[in-house]
Formats: sequence, structure tokens, C-alpha cells
Amino acid sequence: MSTDEISAAPSIKALDNFRLAVPERLRALVRGREVWLVVLAAAIGCFAGLSVVAINATVALMHELLFQIDVDQRLSALDQLPSSFGFLVPALGGVVIAAIGYGVRRAKLTNIVDPIEANALHGGRMSLRGSIVVTVQTIVSNGFGASVGLEAGYTQWVAGVASRLGIGFRLRRADLRMLVGCGAASAIAAAFGAPLTGAFYGFELIIGTYTAAALAPVLTASIAGVLVAHVFGAEPYSIALATPSTFHNSDLPALLLLALGCAGIGILIMRGVTATEVVFRRAAIPTTLRPVLGGLVIGGLAAVNPHVLSSGHGGLSLMLDSALPALWPLFVLLVLKAAASAVSLGSGFRGGLFFASLYLGALAGKLFAAATAAMHLSLAPDPLVATIVGMTSMAVAIVGGPLTMAFLALETTGDVPITLAVLAAAVVSSVTVRELFGYSFTTWRMHLRGETIRSAHDVGRIRSLTVGTLMRRDVRTVLADTRLAAFRRDFPLGSTQRVIVVDGAGRYLGIALVPEIHAPELVDDADPRVIADFVHYQRQFLTPELNVKDAMRLFDDAESDALAVVDTRATRRVLGLLTEQHALRRYSEELDRARRDIVGENG
Repeated sequence: MSTDEISAAPSIKALDNFRLAVPERLRALVRGREVWLVVLAAAIGCFAGLSVVAINATVALMHELLFQIDVDQRLSALDQLPSSFGFLVPALGGVVIAAIGYGVRRAKLTNIVDPIEANALHGGRMSLRGSIVVTVQTIVSNGFGASVGLEAGYTQWVAGVASRLGIGFRLRRADLRMLVGCGAASAIAAAFGAPLTGAFYGFELIIGTYTAAALAPVLTASIAGVLVAHVFGAEPYSIALATPSTFHNSDLPALLLLALGCAGIGILIMRGVTATEVVFRRAAIPTTLRPVLGGLVIGGLAAVNPHVLSSGHGGLSLMLDSALPALWPLFVLLVLKAAASAVSLGSGFRGGLFFASLYLGALAGKLFAAATAAMHLSLAPDPLVATIVGMTSMAVAIVGGPLTMAFLALETTGDVPITLAVLAAAVVSSVTVRELFGYSFTTWRMHLRGETIRSAHDVGRIRSLTVGTLMRRDVRTVLADTRLAAFRRDFPLGSTQRVIVVDGAGRYLGIALVPEIHAPELVDDADPRVIADFVHYQRQFLTPELNVKDAMRLFDDAESDALAVVDTRATRRVLGLLTEQHALRRYSEELDRARRDIVGENG
């Protein structure tokens, strides 16, 4: 895709302005009857299955042409690059990514939200053109060998289409968020051939909670996605085990220790992506050159070991046997793959770490089993069990979703006996990351942009309740040099509770309490004192952009039931007044509405 094609974006931009013409009768059916919402979710699931098949075919063709491999070969399973110039392919991909990025900046599409952010802050509203851009970037990145997964492209594209479809049907906020969850869930389910994995991905990571009302649509979408993908020849990412695993309860302490290690490695990888970005920024490398340089680094790593390329499907298959490879080559591969993933994302390639985290976890698990066996420790677990537990633990640490990853391990391996170890390791990894780091990879990236959300829970309503929308503008002010007698004359007892005090330039100085000024001991017309001597809350005030939750905290800190609202901390021009009682009432109303959404009471 050329720069001109992207920057000349009326046709792409028109996608977000397009409104689906849905007949009123059909819209009423979907809004009024749950069964029709399930039908809509099934349609999204079918679309997800087709999309996953198309994306996978496109990327497989790119791998075949660019790296000159056979159609049945996996890029990350190669022992060496088939072409002597194969190490340059990621750099060529960096050129394409740089061109797309330039076009995106020209088209002013830099603020693209993913499904998690859309559901947390925007009530499920996503940009379709932004989703197209992310999907294309992900396909290009993976197709040229960058160490990123396609799952981010699947979920962004299908969830974006689901969002626009829901907007066309004018769905309620809760239903629109659920439909976005259906899109992401069905995409993951179709990609892995695992409906339970997809459904819980939707619940844990996209919708943010499990609800009875969302169960039927999300599961239906996931099942439909899997069925359609199978019909059109998609090969699910089933993980074939060469031999059955052997798990004993006595292995559990060692496997929990492995989960702790995977959590630590996951945190280091997430930090590594940020560190790579910082290195590029401090080196003053232009944005357009970063993916090219990143591609050269990835190509250099691939020349050492091609298993670092792409997301790692082929490499993971090689790890899932009972054999124990030599420690040093396994350790080197783990370091190279982690570095390739960090460099890929840190230099500007687009994609996710879903499958890459599974592969990294498998490497860590096999390395743990090999190390404990080499030291002849009694806690050495079965290598295959350690590999599967490592997969789950690392994916939980980086992506999140303990149940999602536990179901993925079970559905793709079919190894039920190790359920206890997989679930226990997922819990340990999740708790460790939340305590020591606090973010998944997606929410960590949002945190670096200034967002504070840590999940897809709907906080958009609370954020939309800003001080600027809640405050009273009809406030009375008084100059700071006003005499007490004049103040009592202008503001008799009972006329108001408080008056905002300003200086001669109109800047906020504090709040005067009317009952205090009318106290008997102050009623003396000859008193020379001025109102500035009786102001309160000189340093406590609100600004319009604060949300109601932040305002409630400031009320508590100031121990006041009302605070003035000023434009900025620098100029402090008075805009209005907000009372704690009004803010608390509106806050409670929104919390109650969110509760009704969760239990499905909003009709």
C-alpha cells in the first residue's frame, strides 16, 4: 500500500461517517428481543471466521513469496533462512510500515483505540478506518517476519466491524460493548479453533466481566466463528502432543515456581518494549527510520536463529515433545525471541504478543525442566507438563485472562489431567504481575499514553461526568477588599451559604461562608477588617476536566461540601461551583446504571 493511497483518505475516512441503513422494524427487533441480538452475534461470528481465514491465507502467501519457503512450512520452524538475503526481509517490511505510518499521520489517524480501550472509555465505539489501518499494519508486520502475532489484527478488524454494526442498529451502550466483545471473542475462537477460549477472552479482556446476559451472544459468536473457519479450510492452532504428559501432585510446587519465573520474564518483556522505544527516541532516530532499523535487528537475530521470526507457531510445535534439548541453545533462543518481540513492537511494527507469549512460555517451561533435570533435583517436573504450564503462565503475565489461557491450553492440547497445574499456575502468574507490575501488555501501553485504565470495565460513563458538566455557573463573587459590613448588606443571612472571593483581576482567592460572617461577634459596622481575612479553601479548588471520581476525592481531602471551579491552576479564573451532594448523587446514579447493565436489568 503506497503513501498516496493512505493519505488520500476521503474514501477511508468516509467509512466512519457511513451510517448503516437498518430498517426500523429490524432495529426494534434487535433492541427489544434477546434472541435477535444472539442472531446478530452469530452473524459477527461467521464474519470473524471468514476474516481469520483470509488473513491467514494472505500472511502464508507473503511468507512463501518473501522467504521462499514451501507452502507447508512454518517460518519459525526453519533451521536456517532459505535465502541468503532472507535477513533483509524484515527491514523491507520496516520500509512498508514506515510508509503506512507516514500516511496515517497525514490522514490524522494517530488516535486509534483497540477493543479494550473502546469498551472501557467509549462505550464500544470504534473507528472502522482505524481498524483497517491496524489490521493492514499487523498483516504487513507478521508477513515480513516481525516477531508479532496476528491476533491483534483479527480482534481489531472484527471488533471494529461489530462496533459499526451495533451503531447502525443503535444498540444501547451495554449491548454495543457486548457486541464488540462478541467480535473479539469470535476472532480468537476462529483463530485457535477453541470456542471456550474465545468466549472467555471476550469476557475477561474485552467486556471486562462475565454476565448472564452476555453468555448466549458471546458463546454463539465464538462457536459460529470456529464452524465457519473450519468450513473454509482453516487449520486451527491445535497443539499436537507427541507423547502424553505425566503430572503428579508432587510436581505442583515446582510448577508454581515456574509460574513465578514466567511472570517475572513477562514483566521484563513488557518493560523491554518500552526501553526499546526510549532508546530510539533518545538516539533522535526519525520515526520513519525506526521500523527499518528494527527490521535490520530482527533480521540479524533471525540469521542466528530463524525461530525468532513471526509469532512462533512452527517453533512452538517443535517445543512440544518430551525431549530435553541442551540448556545453552534453549536459553539463547529464549533471549533472542524476547529481544525480537521487544524490538519489533518498540521500533514501530504493529501486532500483539498473544501467540509470541505462548511460544516464549513454552521455551521458559522447557528450559526450567531441562535445568532442574540437569541438576538432578527431585522437583524436576515432566518436560511436557512444564512446557504447557510455561505457555499458560507467560501468556497470563503478558496478555492477561487466566481462564482464557487455561482454556486455551486445555482446548488446544486436549490434555485434561494437567488442569490443576494449569489453573494454579495461571492464578500465581496473574497475581504476581498484578502485585509487582499492575498491567497487562495492552493496559501498560495505555498507561504510557497517560491512561489509567487497567481493564475493559466501563469507566467511560464516570469519566464523562466531568466537573465542567456538573458545576453551577450562576455563582456570586465578591472582591477580597470588601468590608464585612458591606458583605453582610449584599449577602444577608439565608440568601446563600457561600460566596467565592476574587481579587481585582478576577482570580480565585477562596470561599467566604455567609453564616460565619453573620456571627454575632462579627456584627460591628465599624469593624475595619475585610472579607479576605475570612476566606477558606484558598488552595482547594476544582478544574473543569476533572471527572466526578477525582472531584469526590478532592472534597474528602478539603473536608468541604462545596468547592469553586476555576479554568486552570495558573490563571484561576472562576467558572462556577460544585457541591459534594450534587456530585455524589450523579455518581451514585451512574454506578447504579452500570450495575443494572452488568446484571442485564436495563431494558
